[in-house]
Amino acid sequence: IVGGGAVPKPGEISLAHRGVLFMDELPEFPRTVLETLRQPLEDHVVTIARSHSAVKFPASFMLVCAMNPTPKGDMPVDQVGRRAMDHYLSRLSGPLIDRIDIHVEAPAVPFKQLAAAPIGTSSAQMRERVLAARQRQIARQGPTTPNSRLSGKQLDAMAPMAEAARTMLGQALTELGLSARAYDKIRRVSRTIADLDGADTITIAHVAEAVGYRLLDRKV
Repeated sequence: IVGGGAVPKPGEISLAHRGVLFMDELPEFPRTVLETLRQPLEDHVVTIARSHSAVKFPASFMLVCAMNPTPKGDMPVDQVGRRAMDHYLSRLSGPLIDRIDIHVEAPAVPFKQLAAAPIGTSSAQMRERVLAARQRQIARQGPTTPNSRLSGKQLDAMAPMAEAARTMLGQALTELGLSARAYDKIRRVSRTIADLDGADTITIAHVAEAVGYRLLDRKV
C-alpha cells in the first residue's frame, strides 16, 4: 500500500494523491498496513527508506473507510455481542483514529424509509452550500489552504469561538480523554460547519455537531 521494491515505486497511497483512497472493511487489514497510514495522513508524503537513501512520494489524499461493527456484520444486542464489537474495534489503534477527522455510524435503513419519497436537502442545494463555504475559505485563507490544512496557530486566528463553544469543547476533551491532535481536528471540522452556515464565529451548535462526528473516540 505504501510502495517499495528494489527501485522504489509508489503504492496505493501515493497513487491516490489528490484523490480518494477507499478502504473497505478497515479492521480486516493487517495492523502493519493500518499503521503505515499514520505518516502520510499527518505529513502528506510517503517515505520509502533504503540502506543508502530515502525516496519520498506525494500522498495528499482523502481517506474514506467503511467497516462493520463486528466480523459477522451484525449490530450487537447483548453483552457478548458488545464484547465482540469492542474486541473488533481494538484492531484500530488510537493514534490512527486520532488522524481521521470524522467517524460516524451509518445505521440500517428500514424498507419503508427506503421506499418513501426523499426528504431534506437535495444534492443540488448541498452543492450550492459547499461552493459558498469553499468561497468563504478561499477569501479567508487563500486557495491553497483548506480548513483541513490549518495549523494550530492558524486556527487560533481563523476559527474564533464563542465562549460557550470554547467551554463545551473543553468539557468534551476532558470527558472523552481526547488528544491535542483530536482537539485541532474538532476545531477544523467546527470551522467547516460554521462556513456551511455562513458564520464567522464558531458557535456551541457547531462544536456539538463536530464532537458528534468523533464516534470512535468513545469506543476505541
